[in-house]
Amino acid sequence: MAFTLDQLKSKSSARLIGLHPIVLSAATALIERCYTLGVPIIITQGLRTIAEQDALYAQGRTKPGSIVTNAKGGYSYHNYGLAIDFALLLPDGKTVSWDMKRDGDGDKVTDWQEVVQEAKKLGFEWGGDWTTFKDYPHFQMTFGLTLTQLRAGTEPSETAMAKAIAVMERYKEAQTVNKDVKVSVYVDGKKVGDGVLDNGVTYTPSRAVAEALGAEVTWDKANLRVDIKSVK
Repeated sequence: MAFTLDQLKSKSSARLIGLHPIVLSAATALIERCYTLGVPIIITQGLRTIAEQDALYAQGRTKPGSIVTNAKGGYSYHNYGLAIDFALLLPDGKTVSWDMKRDGDGDKVTDWQEVVQEAKKLGFEWGGDWTTFKDYPHFQMTFGLTLTQLRAGTEPSETAMAKAIAVMERYKEAQTVNKDVKVSVYVDGKKVGDGVLDNGVTYTPSRAVAEALGAEVTWDKANLRVDIKSVK
């Protein structure tokens, strides 16, 4: 990818403001995990005010456009900082996609489903599982509260929040199972060195791999930079 994790996270930062702290932590973990899997995402919606929700509800009804929600103001978990929407970020680092059939990392699992799987492991409910109006880019954490309770001012209980935190902790522990596992690296059937599997990411000896492919490798110590000149 032509962008770092920090650059990716910055693209979502404005949409993370106002989220419930646990939802914020889960959303951040989702961005990080999907980046590790080679499926970069951005958060396109987080907290939505009552006025913004009413305006969105009017779209396709009293205002031009297609209907995108059945929820009036106060009737969406977005209005309480408990929901997020996402989109896939394409390799150019600028364009987003809602193509649910895209397999950008070529692992024979659609990118969309990879994101959904990770989100559920973090404790999110997916709008694509709803039986009526399906909201495929939508994830939410309700903490066992109904919208009626939220409109009345009820806040998540300590017990519900503790359970949500426990789910995330188990998720994080699961990601470290394969930490620092040694792997062998081969080019055209010949071993060129060893790498390390760390938290789902395989780190390989770039010089050995590049030179085995006939490329030229130089090291810029002053700028901590590796330059690889490809084979023409």
